[in-house]
Amino acid sequence: MAETANHPQTSAERLIAKTIEWTWVLWLIGGLYIAGPALGWMLAGLAVLALYLDQAKASAIPTTVWIWLSGMLAMLIILWVGHANFELGIAKTIKSSVGWAKGWALIALFPFAGALLQIRAEVIYRAICKAGLQTLVLLPVFLAGPFVGLPELLWVSPLNVLGGAGPDYFAAQLYTIEPGVGTPRWQFFAPWSPAAGMMGVIYVLLAAQEKHIGWKAAGIAGGLALALFSQSRLALVALIVIIPFVWGVSRLGKGSLWLLAAPVILGLGVFGPMLIELIDSAASEFSAARADSSRVRAALGRIAIDRWETEAYWFGHGIVENGPHLVEYMPIGSHHSWYGLLFVKGLLGAFALAVPLSASFAFLAVKAQTQQLARVGLGLTLALILYSFGENLEILAYLYWPALVLIGIALKPLLPGERASA
Repeated sequence: MAETANHPQTSAERLIAKTIEWTWVLWLIGGLYIAGPALGWMLAGLAVLALYLDQAKASAIPTTVWIWLSGMLAMLIILWVGHANFELGIAKTIKSSVGWAKGWALIALFPFAGALLQIRAEVIYRAICKAGLQTLVLLPVFLAGPFVGLPELLWVSPLNVLGGAGPDYFAAQLYTIEPGVGTPRWQFFAPWSPAAGMMGVIYVLLAAQEKHIGWKAAGIAGGLALALFSQSRLALVALIVIIPFVWGVSRLGKGSLWLLAAPVILGLGVFGPMLIELIDSAASEFSAARADSSRVRAALGRIAIDRWETEAYWFGHGIVENGPHLVEYMPIGSHHSWYGLLFVKGLLGAFALAVPLSASFAFLAVKAQTQQLARVGLGLTLALILYSFGENLEILAYLYWPALVLIGIALKPLLPGERASA
């Protein structure tokens, strides 16, 4: 049983496992940005086919998944209204709709497939660990690159003409040199370094569930390498926060936790002012670690909020716009899902993401009291929440989709006869 527990048995499991295991090959040929959306729609098609053939019941789809589907469909409708309000034309509306199919739609389709298809979490864990081992094997090449004269950019794949999202998503980049500092930084198979840090966090959370100690160590080490060498500040915060948070939330029903919490709460009351000063100091150092980056992010946010409030409150501007020279012409609202949503899709767009995220978090927090898989899903959901304040969740869905599938599996209700694991 132990030998076959992680072996793919269904079409969906084989598709998922092979796509994860071929991550580095897909990166080299520039196929990751295409593989993610293609897999999402294929898995969704398999789920719809299972419903059609009566191999699965619509009643088996969790309410939270219906909320995800409704929220992401609302994103498309809001997009159309925004385009109509600003008279952007049919061509831009079609282009933006295709972008929705490669971004926001995936955030609902992968949980939908995970909840409806026969996909075992163990298959995902093992595939992530295999990808982690590949990362460790390739790591010396990446680390040595800037010191032995290897080029920063190996090439930009010709597949770039199929994507339409820009060359960053199709580039095989060994490393980058941090502007103003001159030190190397690595983004691995992600389009930029903080996104690699996000993938490192997800790899660690998933690999930690692997039962085989050797594969588990390889998967965690590979994830930590992504997080650490990406030099992402948010990745380090997420790794420190998520695991103890999930541990505490999953034990809220146990009296022993409240007994342990009592002296902690008392200590907070006594040393609260000192802790607040320490947090303020740490936050200042956090921003100062990359002052230019923090300045640009803050300016992008201010511009997004100001133009959202004054120009497109309910449905947004419909499309992304580049900012002025002050923000190095970066897209307004980028580096932040909520600012980006408010600018592009208005207040209704922000609600379309906030409601499914909140519903999933609340459901998994309750379920985590009795089920280990729900704790994994809760940790991944918290990772998405944290990264929604530092990345654009839509544009990176093609990378972190394994987390979305696992969340869908975790959202499933327990079937009759199944036993919750404490």
